[in-house]
Order: sequence, then structure tokens, then C-alpha cells
Amino acid sequence: MALQHVIGLDHVVVSVRDLDTAASAWRALGFTISPRGTHSPHMGSANYTIMFGEDYMELLGVLAPTEHNAAMREWLAEQEGIERAAFTALDAAAGVAELQAMGVAAIGPIAFGRPVELPDGRMAEARFNVMRWPVGLRPGGLRIFACQHLTRENVWVPSLLRHANGATRILRLEMLTADPRAAAAEMGGLIAQSPRQEADGAWALPTGPNRADLVFLDRAILAARHPGVPLEGLPQEGAAALVLGTSDLAAAARALGVAPGATVAVPAARATGVLLRFLPG
Repeated sequence: MALQHVIGLDHVVVSVRDLDTAASAWRALGFTISPRGTHSPHMGSANYTIMFGEDYMELLGVLAPTEHNAAMREWLAEQEGIERAAFTALDAAAGVAELQAMGVAAIGPIAFGRPVELPDGRMAEARFNVMRWPVGLRPGGLRIFACQHLTRENVWVPSLLRHANGATRILRLEMLTADPRAAAAEMGGLIAQSPRQEADGAWALPTGPNRADLVFLDRAILAARHPGVPLEGLPQEGAAALVLGTSDLAAAARALGVAPGATVAVPAARATGVLLRFLPG
């Protein structure tokens, strides 16, 4: 049975060493970037967001060392890229209780917020309750948590949803791992979903209706899925590729500077450690 209080992929966290440089890199790929936000002091971090219809990307950087960002700082010492993924929590406290009843030592809820500059110049606050799975549980190298949005209107701002590359949603997040079946099964046990094997041997795990799949695969399958895209800079184990839907594939190709007829994608070197691919959707 699927979780009742966690309903699907909410956003992916792209952890970076230089937040403003990362924002410039993603802006150059045709994304509309939110104004910079600074989290509550106990979080010790700041972010930019890239918003879609029901989900989004978060570019996250450390401002000051805190207990909360210790795992992120350890990870950033080795790499940049998608360090974790968040699911949408309808009720973070109930979600923690639900996972604990399954035998998962969930943590939370943890409350925090960040100021938001609205298009008309007014300042508002985005507030959240988050719940976490234990940090040591990283199927396919991916850390997970869930986020309850208390002020969605201050996050999904209409002017932030339009992108020059036509991006509309996250279709799938692809993780490199030596044993895709085992990693998918482990993740499935943490979110009460059943993985399915795809035709090319990858294992896909649905996260919820109309939300992105998590896909676990090896390097050979990843290369076959993204022909002509260099794989340098990707981890041996961990989140490697982000596949986005676009309402205009030609616009996405122009934004990325990709030749007509080629795979509409860029290597990790252009997207802070993430192989980025667009498909119609």
C-alpha cells in the first residue's frame, strides 16, 4: 500500500559549492531562476529555485556550518549535483508516524522558512515542515526527505513557471548504481512503492500519480539512454541524470545550443554535475 501522507516527488536538491555561479549556469540553459532565498539560521543554507507545475528544482548552498547541513557538507567535499530528493508531504507529522509504524526511523517534523521576494516587490515568507528518512539510508546513493508546504502561494509564483526552454515538469530522476534491482527494491521499501523492470534493464519506481519516477540503472544503460552525451563528471553511484518535460522541444534545443536532430541534452559539466535531458511532455 502506498504511503497516505507522502504523495510523490516534490523537488530535487542540486547541492553546489558556489550558489551564485550555479544559478548563472542554469539560467544560461534557459531556466527562470527565483530570487535568492536564505533559510532559517539553524539550516545554515541558501537557495534558488526553478519552478515547474507540480514540482521543482532547488539549487542549494551552505552559508554557515550547522548540524543540519553536516551531511551535505561532507557530500560536497567530493562532488556537486543532485544530492537528495524530496517528496511532497501532506502532513509531515503524520508522515513520520506512518514511516515509524513501518519500522523506518523517520525524523521530524522540522519547521523552517525563508523570505521570498514577490514580483510586485513585496516580501513574504515561505514556510515548511520537513520529515527525513535516516541519513544513512541512501538507495542508489540518493538521500531522501519529504516537505510539507505551508505557503505554496509563496513558492509556486506564476511568473517563475515560464522558462525559455519550455520546461514543464520532472519526468524522471536516474540513479547510477552497480545493482539497479537491489537499489530500486530498497527505495521501494522506504516509500511503499513497487519497482518495475523496464525494457532496457533499468528499474523504475513510481513516486505518485503524475509525479516523476526514480530510475535505477548502470552506466551502460545510462549511456544508451542518452546517446552522444558525455558521461564524464558523473558519480559511480548516485543521482546522475535529470529528465525534464518541455512544451517546446525546439525551444529547449535552442536554449541548450544543441544542433537540430541531436539529443536535447547537456553533460554534467554544463549543469553543476547533472546530465540534463529534455523530452516532450
